Amino acid sequence: MFEFLLRMGDNTLVLGHRVSEWCGHSPVLEEDIALANIALDLIGQTRMWLGLAGEVEGQGRDADALAFRRDAWDFRNLLIVERPNRDYGHTLMRQFLFDLWHHERLADLCLSDDDRVAGIAAKCVKEADYHLERSKDLIIRLGDGTPESHARMQDALEAIWPYTGEMFENDALDQAMFEAGISPLPGSQKPRFDAALEDTLAKATLKRPENGFARKGGRKGVHSEDLGHLLASMQFLPRAYPDARW
Repeated sequence: MFEFLLRMGDNTLVLGHRVSEWCGHSPVLEEDIALANIALDLIGQTRMWLGLAGEVEGQGRDADALAFRRDAWDFRNLLIVERPNRDYGHTLMRQFLFDLWHHERLADLCLSDDDRVAGIAAKCVKEADYHLERSKDLIIRLGDGTPESHARMQDALEAIWPYTGEMFENDALDQAMFEAGISPLPGSQKPRFDAALEDTLAKATLKRPENGFARKGGRKGVHSEDLGHLLASMQFLPRAYPDARW
């Protein structure tokens, strides 16, 4: 249960920090505000998932301790959320693919037999619904926009797509959560994900690449160097001034 909650919380924590890197640097003011709000939503969701993880662990670690005092190999997030922002097209495509997966995941978790998990999912799915609506709209507008915007979005899709495979990988932990009635198997989401994706890409006039990979050996402690760089900035203050109060 602890590992499962880390997966949920680490996904939103890492992506929330990635998205926050656009604050003050977005192409237009409206997008700057929108991305900042999405980052705040994701961090708020992180606090609920990691807060419950701390309770389940029972070792006195709260959400802050789990977020700021673990090393990279202890994180359980999907690789896609670690990917650098690069240009705005890559940021939007990463967000859309995650949003599409995340919304379906949360919708399933609303039916969890664990009331705590179902309660958190019910709160998060409302925000995820808005996130998906927004990212989907922008993917369509830019994909079916000018020749340059279309080319940039297709390039972003080609670059980010390989990281979608592990979203639907079922491992021993997923099987245990399924048998306990806590969470459906991730692989069960794929048909719905594929159908919604095909609809959006058709409207955006974008071509779907080949299937993404599944991370061999599961998601335990296997990360890109990007996560280490991200954590170095995200965790600097809490590690430099432990137990500080602001």
